[in-house]
Amino acid sequence: MSTEPKILFHVEGQVGRITLNRPGKLNALDLEMLRQLEGAVDDLESRTDVRAVLLDSAGGRAFCVGADIHAWTALAPLEMWSTWIRLGHRVFNRLATLRQPLIALIQGFAFGGGLELALTADIRIASEQASFAMPEVKLATVPGWAGTSRLSKIIGRPRAKQMIFSGATIDAGCAERWGLVNEVVPADILQTRAAELIQLISRNAPISVQIAKQLVNTDSTDALVLESLAGALSASTTDASEGLKSFQEKRPPEFRGK
Repeated sequence: MSTEPKILFHVEGQVGRITLNRPGKLNALDLEMLRQLEGAVDDLESRTDVRAVLLDSAGGRAFCVGADIHAWTALAPLEMWSTWIRLGHRVFNRLATLRQPLIALIQGFAFGGGLELALTADIRIASEQASFAMPEVKLATVPGWAGTSRLSKIIGRPRAKQMIFSGATIDAGCAERWGLVNEVVPADILQTRAAELIQLISRNAPISVQIAKQLVNTDSTDALVLESLAGALSASTTDASEGLKSFQEKRPPEFRGK
């Protein structure tokens, strides 16, 4: 039996990469994978050298087809509440609130819990062959890892209701039109496009990027107060001085995240 981790995590330079590594099961999620995902989050939250994080998958056929049906149907109702649902919510919330920008690369199926996982990302890039669905009602259940709320915020309530009520699959083109994904690209340039985007992000002052992420993610409508405080905090960093100095000297800035 293979002992290879179901979640691969490594840091290369300023980029962290989390890879769902259960291709034989189309990267279906079980409790072990959720715990390994949380281990990657623990590492990322302790680091100041990582400026962006990629979330991708092994195998090419599926980003993730959701919760492993054999894993969750084996649980008693109280176990579902005390472990499966609560652990998934905690891990997905921690992914969604990482300081660093999180970019999901989606190939193949992103169904159910797999789509809910993709929704934790700040930016989603899909291959032309990607497809998306919330099929829980076909199994007489409902989305369990904040899919109802995150999907509604991203594509709007009417379209979220359409996906959730029908359980129907949408293709990558529809997902892009609805705003579910940021971009659709050929599968063979998915990694290249992600690298380009990360390069653009990593050139910028990391503290400013991370504060901006928190501002965009907040539910508050009082942008004046929040942006005033955030601007003052950003201005106090060493990177702020470097940004101004590099502009005056007409050279690229060398941001250090301080």
